Amino acid sequence: MANTLKSMPSIRLSDGICVPQQLGYGCGTAWYKKEGDTSINRELVESIKNAIRLGYLHLDGAETYRTEPELGIAIKESGVERDKLFVTTKVSVNIADIPRAIDASLEKLQLGYVDLYLIHSPFFAKSNSDLQTAWAAMEQVKAAGKARSIGVSNFLQSHLEAILETATVPPSINQIEFHPYLQHGNLLNFHRSQGIQTVSYAPLTPIIRSTGGPVDDLLPHLAKKYAVSEGEILLRWSMDRGCITITTSSKEARLSSYLRALTFQLTPREIDDISTAGQQKHFRAFWQGKFASDDRS
Repeated sequence: MANTLKSMPSIRLSDGICVPQQLGYGCGTAWYKKEGDTSINRELVESIKNAIRLGYLHLDGAETYRTEPELGIAIKESGVERDKLFVTTKVSVNIADIPRAIDASLEKLQLGYVDLYLIHSPFFAKSNSDLQTAWAAMEQVKAAGKARSIGVSNFLQSHLEAILETATVPPSINQIEFHPYLQHGNLLNFHRSQGIQTVSYAPLTPIIRSTGGPVDDLLPHLAKKYAVSEGEILLRWSMDRGCITITTSSKEARLSSYLRALTFQLTPREIDDISTAGQQKHFRAFWQGKFASDDRS
C-alpha cells in the first residue's frame, strides 16, 4: 500500500507548489490538547511516524491543536528528508500577529519553513478589512520564505471574495469540512473558477458522527463491489469530487487500509448517487455555532 501511495501523481497548486498526495494525515481535533498542556503525547508522535512509514507524506497540523511539537518530533525521528514531506499548519490563536505566529509554529515544528500555511477560519474578522489585513500578513510570510504556499480554511465564498479584492497572491487552498451531508452548494465550483484547490476534512462523518442517513443504503454495496470498507468509499468519493482529503487514525491497520482508497475510482454514476443521496440530509460537525441549523453554505 505504501508503494501505491508514493506512486500517486502530485497535485500542482495555482502558485506552482506541488502537494505530493491526494490523501493526507491529520494531526487535528482527534489529538487536541487543552490550553496549558505542554506534555508530549508520545502516542501521537508514534502515530505520525507510522503514517510516514506507511507512505503518508502530506501531514496536516494547526497551532490551535497544540500538537505542533509532536509533529516536529515525529518528522525528526522519522528520518525522512524534509523535502520529501509536505507539512501544513494553521494560524488562529495568534491571528493578530501572523509573522510572530509563524515563527512560533516553526520553532515548535523544528522546521525552517512549512509547505502550506493557512488562516484557520474567517470568524475572527469583524469586517472585510480585517480579512484583507490578515491576508496581507500571510503574503509577507510567503515572501519571507517561511511558507511555500498560503491559503485559508473554513472560508465561504463571501470571505474569499473579500480577500481576492486586494490579494497580490491569491489563496492556493481552502480547507473545509466536506462530506456527503455538507457539500457547500456552489463553493467548490467557485474554488475551481478561481484556481483554488479544495481540501476536505471530516470525510468520514456519515459513518462516524452522523450515522443513520441516506448514504447508508449505498455504502455497503459499493464497499462489497470494490472490496474495501465503507470509510474508504467515502474517502474515494471526496477525492473523486476533486478534493485533497485529510484523514486520521491512531490505529496503524486502519491508516494502512485507508490507502486502498487510492487503488480504485468510483464511476461517475456512483459519485452522483452518493452526492444526491447526501443532499437529502444536512449535518455540520464543526463550527455549528457559526451557522443556522439549516445553513448549507
